[in-house]
Amino acid sequence: MPASLTTTFTNRILQGAAASLLVLALAGCSTTKDRMTTGSVPKLTKPVEEMDATELRSATDRLGQAYEKNPRDPVTGVNYANLLRMNGRDTQALAVMQQVAIANPGDRNVLAAYGKAQAAAGQFQQALDTIGRAQTPDRPDWKLISAQGAILDQMGRASDARQRYRDALDIQPNEPSILSNLGMSYVLTGDLRTAETYLRSAASQPTADSRVRQNLALVVGLQGRFPEAEQIARRELSPQQADANVAYLRGMLSQPNSWQKLAAKDKTPQLAGDSNTN
Repeated sequence: MPASLTTTFTNRILQGAAASLLVLALAGCSTTKDRMTTGSVPKLTKPVEEMDATELRSATDRLGQAYEKNPRDPVTGVNYANLLRMNGRDTQALAVMQQVAIANPGDRNVLAAYGKAQAAAGQFQQALDTIGRAQTPDRPDWKLISAQGAILDQMGRASDARQRYRDALDIQPNEPSILSNLGMSYVLTGDLRTAETYLRSAASQPTADSRVRQNLALVVGLQGRFPEAEQIARRELSPQQADANVAYLRGMLSQPNSWQKLAAKDKTPQLAGDSNTN
């Protein structure tokens, strides 16, 4: 493969890793209200993360109707924006949260959701500012701190991002979503062995979900150990979900020299207190 195409493919892998990191971090910001438990909001039959495309569209339509009836309601607006983002409608989600934030300027949950929408739409500095306003110094929220780390990684500020993850771990030790974000941060700078160390630690936690294990599968596959990656990707998923994830992994890893190029950047694993930068 020509060097330029190899570089392009590697960049796509890194972009995919960045997107995966941001999705996991922002999903980790969800609150009880985010989970659709309020009686005035249409209830869901299953968690959003487990829905297929048809179910997501149906739920989004129902939440959209509720939002149109009461666009100032913070719970409805936050939940509707969350579903819009899950459907890839980031611009519309941002517009919804702008209106909800105007109507509820002091609501911490609304500010956090507004920051998530800004980050998903690529407005990273604005997202950092908004999430910072949602934070309270006397009661810091580790989910918001981890989300700030993911945004900083998207901005190319790896050292600052990793410090935010470690700050979050000080509050919530061994939290799998934080450990996964920290691991994916090292993927973005090509340090796959350190990434795998953190991701294995994340996946070993009792509360780790399938997204953490899919990140681990990606990193294992990027190092050329595809049979092991496929085994990880198939754990605890339906056959249809597993087949889709394995097909995604195969597609990412099928080009010659894709993972080798990343492996060439790989460094000796560092301890948790390291200060690697881009």
